[in-house]
Amino acid sequence: MPVTIPSGVEVKIHSNTIEAKGPKGVDELDFLALVKVEQVENEIIVTRDSDDKEARAAHGLTRALINNLITGVSTGFSRDLEVIGTGFTVLPQQGGLLLNVGFSHPVFIGAVDGIKYDVQKGNTNFTVSGYNKYMVGQISAKIRAVRPPEPFKGKGIRYKGEYVRRKAGKTVGK
Repeated sequence: MPVTIPSGVEVKIHSNTIEAKGPKGVDELDFLALVKVEQVENEIIVTRDSDDKEARAAHGLTRALINNLITGVSTGFSRDLEVIGTGFTVLPQQGGLLLNVGFSHPVFIGAVDGIKYDVQKGNTNFTVSGYNKYMVGQISAKIRAVRPPEPFKGKGIRYKGEYVRRKAGKTVGK
């Protein structure tokens, strides 16, 4: 299945790397020698020489990674998170985020190249966005790990729309 190159994106293919330049940024990807990547007009086609297991796996993986590369530099990726709890807030700071999530001290998450933080009104919802899908997911998981949602009251940092399984509290025994 070919990967379509949208307008405004430049692609350069070298021996074992592909470089994409678009409105959101510049990114590159190294791929295995088991597959061949070639550009035909405004499409990228990934093919393989053999039909062994490693070549088939590398074929699908390379195609998916190239698709994410092209999508990232053209439209970008984002992950929405929310902070739930009394007094829990997220504040934009110079080069990062300041999380007040019930500890005795605020937690600072520093800026990462290619990642942008956007705090919505109310300081409880925020978005992590960037051109690299892996980095957006990694930074989002790192932020969520500061205070993951707990099962009794549901307080903590969670992804937007994430379901947190709730547990019953203590019961009085006789």
